[in-house]
Amino acid sequence: MRANLKPAIISAVVVVVLTGLLMGVRLGQSGTGLTVTGAGADVWWKIAAAAAFMFFFNLFRDHLTRAWQAVPGLPKTPPKLSDIRDKPVVQRLFWCFLIAAALIWPFFANRGGIDLATLVLIYIMLGLGLNIVVGLAGLLDLGYVGFYAVGAYTYALLAMYFGLGFWTGLLVAGAMAALFGFLLGFPVLRLRGDYLAIVTLGFGEIIRILLNNMTWLTNGPNGIGGIPKPTFFGLEFSRRASEGMQTFHEFFGIDFNSNHRVIFLYLLALLLVLFTLFVINRLLRMPIGRAWEALREDEIACRSLGINPTSIKLNAFTIGATFAGFAGCFFAARQGFISPESFTFIESAIILAIVVLGGMGSQLGVILAAIIMTILPELAREFNEYRMLLFGLMMVLMMIWRPQGLLPMKRPHMELRT
Repeated sequence: MRANLKPAIISAVVVVVLTGLLMGVRLGQSGTGLTVTGAGADVWWKIAAAAAFMFFFNLFRDHLTRAWQAVPGLPKTPPKLSDIRDKPVVQRLFWCFLIAAALIWPFFANRGGIDLATLVLIYIMLGLGLNIVVGLAGLLDLGYVGFYAVGAYTYALLAMYFGLGFWTGLLVAGAMAALFGFLLGFPVLRLRGDYLAIVTLGFGEIIRILLNNMTWLTNGPNGIGGIPKPTFFGLEFSRRASEGMQTFHEFFGIDFNSNHRVIFLYLLALLLVLFTLFVINRLLRMPIGRAWEALREDEIACRSLGINPTSIKLNAFTIGATFAGFAGCFFAARQGFISPESFTFIESAIILAIVVLGGMGSQLGVILAAIIMTILPELAREFNEYRMLLFGLMMVLMMIWRPQGLLPMKRPHMELRT
């Protein structure tokens, strides 16, 4: 029990500090400034109860484990979420349940919840794409937002100058981002570690500065507006159809509802995420997936096995950039307006934090981390001044207590039991 006393006290203090900032402090307007006021006694009682629970749980954790093991019929150790990935049948049932819940969600949630879930799906797609470069291939990329911007501006420019629709723009945006990823791969072939991070960081900033300065093409800092929304097989979700088009509600004979477009965008984002997961899972089962991991573990050993690191790095950058292009195209279509300010370095930092927080190479971990990293800032929006402070504190605590991430990647393996 003495060994658990210090972790129990630390966990209780962390709960009090974090929940106190999120729930126990209120910001109010006072003239031209802000005043900090405390919450009611009921809120502080809840915080105290949560801290007490964490303290006693960590203090008596060993006793609870022994009590669990003493109960007949239960497994020797409590089940963990990571165990889901070790059992194929349970894994399939879990993913089926997760997909079914995601499909049903928009029909019961309000509009704000659906919008937030769509934003989560965008970050999941970005996290899965960067996970190929950072988590699987072990290449530190700090300029991933550049590919995101390329995809968004490709669709916006094609729609503005050539009148192309979303589905054509989606393919072209993915191909253009892949081209930029392939071109970026060449100068970084001989770089690794901090030098690689600096070059990729420069790439992201170069893209943003070019978008700001090329006013004749991108409209500069004013951005591009009026980007067409996706259609459902040519059916628009507006109240009145454009010339030569038909609306969704008129085709199906139902009343117009603005939520139809929001639900369609969510389902479209979910479809893109499922496609991303399918492609990455197939790649992991192919030799290229093993080659990425070999490159991540030891490049010299990778060369000694006859694997060409040049082609592996180019493949990782190209495929990872493709999914960023898809996400950028969807982001532009969903927002209807984009500007260079949407693609700053902080976006790259957030996406990289999602990969590190979830677990390098872990897809389930990336999904969980994207949900946490997207929803928590929205819940703490009224504490805008402290959001980045809490973000940094959370990452520091993760590096101390769980550096491998929330759900680290596990490869299928066999064990000999004696």
